[in-house]
Amino acid sequence: MEGIKILIVEDDRTLANELKDFLSRYGYMAVLIQDFSKILKECMEVNPDLVLMDINLPFYDGFYWCSQIREFSQMPIIYISSRNSDSDKIMAIAQGGDDFVEKPFNLSILKAKIEAIIRRTYQYKVNQKQYIRDHIYYDSSNVCICYKNQKMDLTKSENIIIKELMEQKNRIVSRNALMDELWNTDEFVSDNTLTVLISRLRAKLKDFTGDELIGTKKGQGYYIE
Repeated sequence: MEGIKILIVEDDRTLANELKDFLSRYGYMAVLIQDFSKILKECMEVNPDLVLMDINLPFYDGFYWCSQIREFSQMPIIYISSRNSDSDKIMAIAQGGDDFVEKPFNLSILKAKIEAIIRRTYQYKVNQKQYIRDHIYYDSSNVCICYKNQKMDLTKSENIIIKELMEQKNRIVSRNALMDELWNTDEFVSDNTLTVLISRLRAKLKDFTGDELIGTKKGQGYYIE
């Protein structure tokens, strides 16, 4: 489940931070809502894989925000609420919720429910989305870099470079290793060609995300942190 992004819509900051810390320990990327009057906007910007949604919220309740999210996405939504009447549970399902967990709840049970829904929803696609930074991820299935609901397509050579750097994330990949991977495509790649490819890819990524994503260790190679 590493790399799965979860948006936590909970106005009890103590509970929200507890959920974030707990999920982070298991490799999830947990993000907290900052402005409860703009939940839909923040959800679209974060583009999570799953939402944990409280019902009693400032401004509008969780039922309203769930229906708004369903206008543009089928991402899984799990309600977490102290409201436990049958009518609340029926409303949760009617507004597009996927599950309902009553407060107070056992964190391990919540984790099990999250894992079950993620597997059921995404199946084999779970490992095809690899996060580079918050809001930035490499989608190996569609051969692109995604940033805030936009995508940047990669050329064949660019994809090979990104794939190798992501497989060795936080470690240095030597120039020779990258050239070996590129040679496997039956394309001749010289040392100078690799320098040009890396330079162009860096500029392309910087223009798209505004961030320097590929680092250099002089005399050793390249890395993505």
